[in-house]
Amino acid sequence: MTAGTLFAAMGLAVAFAIPGIDPRLLTLNLSQISRSLDVPASQLGFLASAATLVAAAAVLAVGNLGDIYGLKRLLVYGLLANIVFQLLAALSPNYPFLLVMRLADGVALTALVGLSMALLTVSVPSQIRPLAVGIFIATDAILYGVSPLAGGWIVGLLGWRGLFVITPVLALIALIVIARYVAGPPRQAACRLDVIGVGLFGVALLGLIYGMSATQNGLASPQAWIPLVGSGLALAAFVRHERRVQHPALDLALFARPPFVVAVLTVLTIGFLGGGFNVVLGQFGGTILGLSAKSIGLVYLPGTVLLAGASLWAGHLVGKYTARPVLIAGLLVLAASGLVMAITAAPTMGLWILVLVTWLLNLGADVAATPASDTVLGYAPPDKAGAVTAMRSTFGTTGYALGPTAYIMLFNLFFHRQWLADAHSRGLSAEQAQHAVDAVRGSLAHSPGVSRFDPNLVQQASGLTLDWDLTDGVRLTMLAVTLVPLVLAIVAYFVMPRRS
Repeated sequence: MTAGTLFAAMGLAVAFAIPGIDPRLLTLNLSQISRSLDVPASQLGFLASAATLVAAAAVLAVGNLGDIYGLKRLLVYGLLANIVFQLLAALSPNYPFLLVMRLADGVALTALVGLSMALLTVSVPSQIRPLAVGIFIATDAILYGVSPLAGGWIVGLLGWRGLFVITPVLALIALIVIARYVAGPPRQAACRLDVIGVGLFGVALLGLIYGMSATQNGLASPQAWIPLVGSGLALAAFVRHERRVQHPALDLALFARPPFVVAVLTVLTIGFLGGGFNVVLGQFGGTILGLSAKSIGLVYLPGTVLLAGASLWAGHLVGKYTARPVLIAGLLVLAASGLVMAITAAPTMGLWILVLVTWLLNLGADVAATPASDTVLGYAPPDKAGAVTAMRSTFGTTGYALGPTAYIMLFNLFFHRQWLADAHSRGLSAEQAQHAVDAVRGSLAHSPGVSRFDPNLVQQASGLTLDWDLTDGVRLTMLAVTLVPLVLAIVAYFVMPRRS
């Protein structure tokens, strides 16, 4: 591990961190943006996922293009594009303009998330790859811990528009380091890009996210079932096409290897839980606990150095004991984070509990990401590093795109049931309860300087305890999603290879 290799890993890690930091900052401050630009409630999940949705849909293509036209060259273009689109987003006059900028920024994020780790793969000898991956994840852990606090401070100083100046600074740093310490690998012989496969995958993902966002209007509504059915048909067509095409965008043969499947599902789970929990922090922390953007950002900071150390240690343990025990341990910590939140969530809960839950989530994510990434990279030959590594990024960004939408969908479902049960216990009709809920939401929408909702407003009108109803919705949501890492840990125990 030379100094040049160390700086190369850190520079690529900064570039790789941007696609995670960018949507996280947006999601944590989604309430302020929604009130300022009058974002429709049914579109909140879609706005939060727009950039990662584009990245997830297009990352398969960028991996192949990187092998053909140069991994380093396309990564530099992606960093430059991120700077431009983020600064334009800061000037957004309305919701449609911001949405267009988010979709355009998703194209830039595609290069960052799809090529950074591929460049790491071809730049580091396989003997020290687990350690290099640990350094890579450790750098990201520090950036993930510091960036929400920086975002909260900037929002308090400049308003929500200040969010869009953070990643351009990181992109500029990554540009300087990558230009100096990262060498571009030889290009692969030109081959045909699977445009049809990439398009079908994008349509399937877009339909799934949009359909899930619209389910709050009811599954029977055309806005929900038509995109979901279309998503299923596009996915079936995608699988059929990939089996027949000579140069597939997604090599389905790799999915016949159980360790690879578990690794990419772990990456998807990490993105899903991380993206969704940002919604919980932003909505529950701001609406119920009355935390400012700066306070919510502070939740990520404690223990950041320990998280970086855990990532380095995980890389060492993977090299010594294989990926299996480290992967299972990380998944179990992820499950523990959700259980703690499900048990302790309350309108009067202390800030330290949120800190603990967030730290456990980040610890589990960092520990599990190292063996999962190393497992995927182990299947990447040098001439196809971009294409194979893109699969890791595809599942990670897909999970991050699904997370906010799925959490909002589950929360709305559970919250609706809770306040209906609350109204029934008090002898109120559903119409009266709905009027009370609308009154609270209306008071937030028309009070730009107030983020915390006033339970007295509803209690005076109907006697409902919406603060507890909303909290119970959060608890049930966290309990439901905790099943995902638990099930995956059990699967990993049986299919991941043991130490010989």
